[in-house]
Amino acid sequence: MSAAPLAVVIPSFNEAARLPALLADLAAAPAGLIAEALVVDGGSGDGTPQLARLMGAPVIRSRAGRGWQLQCGVEATTAPWLLLLHADGRLQPGWAQALERAMAQPAAAWAFDLAVEGPGPALRLLELAVWLRCQLRHLPYGDQGLLLPRPLLLQAGGVPELPLMEDLLLIQRLQPLAPIRRLGCPLQVDGRRWRRFGVVGTAWRNAQLRRAWRQGCSPEQLAQRYYGAT
Repeated sequence: MSAAPLAVVIPSFNEAARLPALLADLAAAPAGLIAEALVVDGGSGDGTPQLARLMGAPVIRSRAGRGWQLQCGVEATTAPWLLLLHADGRLQPGWAQALERAMAQPAAAWAFDLAVEGPGPALRLLELAVWLRCQLRHLPYGDQGLLLPRPLLLQAGGVPELPLMEDLLLIQRLQPLAPIRRLGCPLQVDGRRWRRFGVVGTAWRNAQLRRAWRQGCSPEQLAQRYYGAT
């Protein structure tokens, strides 16, 4: 490709301890893959924006909330493909090649396989459950990242500007429009929430949030419940 095809959008909020590692992963990408890697900060007070700039990443500010931040970043970039990543993720060996293979195929949305930082059989069972959900139901969540062509995202109405559940709503909008596929490469996510509440406890809390959302609870109330427990 003559021009780098990919824009990476990373919403951040107080991720100074984790974001630099992700930016270092992206900096190791092959030449010609990434046109821009943009950090969209929601008002961090721990120096996250300053660290991102020191590492060479452009930073813009946005209203706090991942949906708003992601959409703000999408609108500020121009590359034909988008990779939406959470700031606490770590890319694993083979990630760039997996993206290149995906972008060479007919238009679809793609997600990484989930890998949770930390040892223990409970986390490995969780990863297997997520793999099965994605394999059978084609339903990845936002912490798995999302790769998709910009026209497909525009067709789906952009990233829902919500403080929580933006990832689930976006996937639901994408499902009738294009295949949702696995990249076949893991993305490691920070395990602090899983360690704090336990695998079963965290899974239960997340399921309750999704159930409340389906029953009409506002995303703002859900965000208060979710982030208040972080």
